[in-house]
Amino acid sequence: MTAPTDRSDRSDRSDRARRPYELGSMPATRSMMTVDEAVVAAPMARIFELARDVERWPEHLPHYRFVKFRVRTRDGGGLVEMSANRPFGSLNWPTWWLSQMSVDERAPTVRYRHVDGITAGMDVAWTFERAAPGDDARTRVRIVHVWDGPRWPLIGTAAAVAVIGPVFVHGIASRTLAGLAKVAEGR
Repeated sequence: MTAPTDRSDRSDRSDRARRPYELGSMPATRSMMTVDEAVVAAPMARIFELARDVERWPEHLPHYRFVKFRVRTRDGGGLVEMSANRPFGSLNWPTWWLSQMSVDERAPTVRYRHVDGITAGMDVAWTFERAAPGDDARTRVRIVHVWDGPRWPLIGTAAAVAVIGPVFVHGIASRTLAGLAKVAEGR
């Protein structure tokens, strides 16, 4: 999950006419699954907007190094390059990945499929629902990551299940969810 050395900005910020990525449903069977979930004391529209506005994540989340769209799509998603630090005490381990991102306002859901970086092939879904029926002031946010691991002979799946998922993916996703919840709640 280390960042590549070439970070030239290949963004196409004017391509709003591109069709959204059709990422479909989350795969049902994968070797690694991480789930991060929280009830956020904010209306669904507020936390959903913060979650989908990924370019602003570095403003809200100190562990994010950068987020850049290379291509934009009509649904507010696109091909997005992300980099975040995974802290280990006073040290930070830089990570990098490239994802197709789709946004469904009806569901509401934000979906990703990692297409480059060590986590290529990982599927991610952010889902949002009322914390309780009729409760418009609190939202249950759930982030699910599923993956079979890197294509490393013999150890790829084991590395995903034992280290990459619980240490890196969960370590970053839990901080991301907590940080966005803090912003949504006005803390």
